Amino acid sequence: MADTATLSSKFQITIPKAIRAAQHWEAGLTFAFIPKGTGVLLVPIPNKADLQGLAKGAADYDVRDRSDRR
Repeated sequence: MADTATLSSKFQITIPKAIRAAQHWEAGLTFAFIPKGTGVLLVPIPNKADLQGLAKGAADYDVRDRSDRR
C-alpha cells in the first residue's frame, strides 16, 4: 500500500518518513508544485551549488535563438 498523508486545517501535509528517507529530503528543502492531470507533481528545487558544473563541456556555439524561428 502507498504511503498517505492528510491535509491539515492549515493546508499542510507531512511527507511520510519512508518517502523522505528514500529521497534523502531534509528540512528546509524547497519544492515546486506542478499540476498534472488530476494530481500534482512535487519536485524539489536544487540549490545553485548543486547545479554547478552540470553543463560542463556543453557546446556554446550553434545555439538557436528566437531569430531562427519561422
